[in-house]
Amino acid sequence: MDSHFPGVYNLNGSFATINAVPGVRVYTEKLIRKDGKEYRIWDPFRSKLCGAMKKGIKTFPFANGSKILYLGASTGTTISHISDIVGRDGEIYAVEIAVQCMKSLLKLCERRENIIPIHGDAKQPQEYEEVGEVDAIYQDVAQPDQDDILIKNAEMFLKKGGIAMICIKSQSIDVTKKPQEIFDMVNAKLETKFEILEKVKLEPFDKDHMFVVLRYH
Repeated sequence: MDSHFPGVYNLNGSFATINAVPGVRVYTEKLIRKDGKEYRIWDPFRSKLCGAMKKGIKTFPFANGSKILYLGASTGTTISHISDIVGRDGEIYAVEIAVQCMKSLLKLCERRENIIPIHGDAKQPQEYEEVGEVDAIYQDVAQPDQDDILIKNAEMFLKKGGIAMICIKSQSIDVTKKPQEIFDMVNAKLETKFEILEKVKLEPFDKDHMFVVLRYH
């Protein structure tokens, strides 16, 4: 039942995490009781991280006690599964700029104390400098300068040798160019600060997206 990802389980071909708040769904995920524990099925069509795991990435910087900076938290779908994984000793600093998303995120944080919500702009990391050094950065931000955003935040927060994950959204950067051109351009920029460990395209889960795993120099 164990997968090769810490804190993630394989149930009938689906990834799942042990629900930190039994009986409570975060989105429309399926809950399964087994051996006295409740598992939340992780939907790759709702979570780009799960989609990347399904597409074969091996690097996984999330484990019990990890300290994570999450840029583009949205309503907390993916964060909720990371919350299950990092446990009570872990911390997830969840940055989101949209007010509507923050409302849902705050409700999630009421039940999950290891998620710290930050209503802020990921382009302005000085706004949340109190976060301090983190083990990993996860970024899912639909902005034309998403590469610069990751670099800025890594320089401020990511420990040396720490892992960064970014979902490159080609349509958010330049709709006039082919997605592969965008991916190549962004990866070239990121290589000035990171070592690229893995990259996968997210079809069929997300169109025109590339998921990239990096190690900070």
